[in-house]
Amino acid sequence: MNDDRELSEATFWILSALAGGRRHGYAILQETLEASERRSTLKVATLYAALERLAATGWVAADGDEVVDGRTRRYFRLTDPGRERLETEVERIEQRARFARTRLRPGFASVAIGGAW
Repeated sequence: MNDDRELSEATFWILSALAGGRRHGYAILQETLEASERRSTLKVATLYAALERLAATGWVAADGDEVVDGRTRRYFRLTDPGRERLETEVERIEQRARFARTRLRPGFASVAIGGAW
């Protein structure tokens, strides 16, 4: 699926976690919490709904189950289209950051085309 819309924060964090390799749901939650410096508000129900949606888009794929201490862990992995979509989003974020940084530099004076802003 080729979708150029901005990713939701939850989708960004999920794809980013899976870019590091195969993960089960709880590991994705923990990694997103740590990577976001505890700002991520991703919850279990939201995570699994998002993973189902991302699997339907082809960006994520289920990658087996494992029973640990009597509990089933379902694993997921990032697909090639998912990796490409995450790369596109990272480029979008970097472009926005570059633009903002140039405006924040001391001495930057914006010149409005056709007069004052």
